[in-house]
Amino acid sequence: MSVLNHTRFNHQTFTLTGIPGMPEKDYWIALPLFFLYSITLLGNITILIVIKHEQSLHEPMYYFLAMLAATDLSLSLSSLPTMLEVHWFGQYSVTFDACITQMFFIHTFGGVESGVLVAMAFDRFVAIRFPLHYAIILTHGVISKIGVTILLRSVVAVLPVPFLIKRLPFCHSNVLSHAYCLHQDAMRLACADTHINSLYGLLAVIFIIVLDALVLLLSYILILQAVLGIASREERFKVLNTCFSHICAVLLFYVPLIAMTLLHLFGKHLSPIVHTFMANVYLLLPPVLNPIVYSIRTREIRRQIVRVLWRTSS
Repeated sequence: MSVLNHTRFNHQTFTLTGIPGMPEKDYWIALPLFFLYSITLLGNITILIVIKHEQSLHEPMYYFLAMLAATDLSLSLSSLPTMLEVHWFGQYSVTFDACITQMFFIHTFGGVESGVLVAMAFDRFVAIRFPLHYAIILTHGVISKIGVTILLRSVVAVLPVPFLIKRLPFCHSNVLSHAYCLHQDAMRLACADTHINSLYGLLAVIFIIVLDALVLLLSYILILQAVLGIASREERFKVLNTCFSHICAVLLFYVPLIAMTLLHLFGKHLSPIVHTFMANVYLLLPPVLNPIVYSIRTREIRRQIVRVLWRTSS
């Protein structure tokens, strides 16, 4: 027992990984990362400011968009400290507690983003299926309750993860696979039985990601049924066009997630650089592109952003 405790004591830090096998090349990715994070912060903060200050955007659709922007912002800020430390400053060491804290926030906001996408699909369904009762069904109180429920669900689902990791002894390698901390990545370094961690992680994924994906699929089946009931072809196209930005957001979240999962399961023979690239894409792509997609595709958002920029420059 004393040997185990001593070994665990020596592993109170984890070593993060930049570009696998080429730490001297990390500075090459520092500038692109800084650029992507800058776009993420600027884009999502702009969306939040515009929705807050423009009275015409105080509608359910834009409130849910504000939730998505806030979630993307929080997810980016959760990974930003270690990503910049590794690639910009060459600091690869992270304390055990800091790593656990980071993985809690990354997994929590990942779950929140999935829930917000479901809420946005529900918003589109109500707007298309019950247009006359849209404002009555999605009142400010209902939207607030949906937001709180999404946050609490993710927090409750992820909260046991730090305690499950904390109880494990780490007496093997302390080198993580990425420049940030994930539950499954830290778990594989433990020198004890991790079946409980694996089982709970699987249940959490099913409860949040898989369940949300099924609800999203059902929502769009119902939306398509409602759209097909519209007589005019032009009206059908117009209604479906209101869902395009949300469909893009869903694809930006789920496609990298599925690709990374498949890579972990079947791509172990591939270069570690491929795994690192996909992990960064999964974490950075949605927060970077979501505000761009909504700014380009949503006329009201685009118009208000131009108006705000015009006021600022005047």
